[in-house]
Amino acid sequence: MRIPKLETQIGIKVYATRSEGIGGTIKRDAEDFIVEEILVDGSKATINRSPKMSPLRSSCDKDRFLICALIKRNWDTISAVKAVADQLEIGTDRIQYAGLKDTKADTAQYVTIEGISSSDVKKVHLKDLMLVSMGYLHHELSQFYLLGNSFQLRISRIHLSESAVRRRIRRVGEELTQEGGVPNFFGHQRFGTIRPITHHVGKAILKRDFRKATMLFLAKPSPLEHPESRCARKALQMTADFRQALKDFPIQLRYERSMLARLVRKPDDYVGAFRKLPLRLFELFTEAYQSYLFNELLSRRLMKGLSLSQVETGDYAVNLERSGLPILAMPKTVSSGNISEISSAIKSGRMRLAIPLLGYRHRHSVGVNEEIEKQILEEEGVSISDFRVRDAPEVSLKGKLRTAIEPLIDFRLREVSSDSMEPMAVEANMSFILHRGSYASVALRELMKQQSLVKAGF
Repeated sequence: MRIPKLETQIGIKVYATRSEGIGGTIKRDAEDFIVEEILVDGSKATINRSPKMSPLRSSCDKDRFLICALIKRNWDTISAVKAVADQLEIGTDRIQYAGLKDTKADTAQYVTIEGISSSDVKKVHLKDLMLVSMGYLHHELSQFYLLGNSFQLRISRIHLSESAVRRRIRRVGEELTQEGGVPNFFGHQRFGTIRPITHHVGKAILKRDFRKATMLFLAKPSPLEHPESRCARKALQMTADFRQALKDFPIQLRYERSMLARLVRKPDDYVGAFRKLPLRLFELFTEAYQSYLFNELLSRRLMKGLSLSQVETGDYAVNLERSGLPILAMPKTVSSGNISEISSAIKSGRMRLAIPLLGYRHRHSVGVNEEIEKQILEEEGVSISDFRVRDAPEVSLKGKLRTAIEPLIDFRLREVSSDSMEPMAVEANMSFILHRGSYASVALRELMKQQSLVKAGF
């Protein structure tokens, strides 16, 4: 089955299922893609203005961290946090969150804000964004407290009969259930779909070529972006004139403009230019390249015909908490002596195969992973030592593990009906839960198998 070019460019080179997809479009409107965050204590941030109160919270207003629900439409998390911080007149470092959410979507998530009161929250007035105070915590929020996300999704513009949609979804679902879930690829939004250059920028940073990284981020145009942005990037690509680019770049390219402003003052300070970005965005570049390598590793295992619900000698396997979250810090290496025991634990749902996210502390793999890693690194011209960036240690990557497969929890096809906005088409409404770090788009690609991902809303 042919894989879209956009996916092969980000390391996703195979489907886990063979059944036909339903096609269609996601994110036609923000309300077609609802994401609600779930914490490990069962707290759920909801978009209905009344998020479930968190048992984590304290009633003592002397605690330093105010916990709030951040409810937003068509906002990315980093920009939303910056806008809230500006209105509260505080630094973004005082606002912490557990995870990034989709941009074109209705999303609800928790944040903690250090050193403000619930009355201060009333100062925040932003279009399509609401902050709801819920109490105080003894500590700031982090990914440690995130269980996962609940998704309510609508796939529209499906040009099949209602019965065909139900049949195809059922068949894909059966295949995924048999496999134990969906491949835990990093999804499309990790790299961008309109302009998928994030991992290329990250690779240039890891290779210490900050000038190349800067020009990729600022000046590499995409035929799919707005013409004004595309023309401004083309001009910078040809001239390398940062001063003129600052005049040409449209105001909505605020991150690029902040880098350009630095380069106008110090034309050779490429590291300093990247440091004008929010730290989380700077980190995302190298993490995106690490994610690309993971996708390649996972794809090549599947292309070898290896099941993600089975282990080979030399693989890593991790135990699961009661919640289903993997205990990544305590992996076991599969050997001829324990493979039977670990295989039994995976089959019973107590363990899961894990694959390396490469970094400078990465333990040398053996077995099938060693062969695949060596091949990929040679093709990329990258070594493990490259992941330590001495010029910008804040974006260095130590390496860790990531589970190879992610179960679709509580998957429900809620309704298949006529598309209210397009004659002769139908729409499918569904819901499911994924653990933290996993992407709904990866599950949707198996269900839809669309070739034109941009048109399909990815």
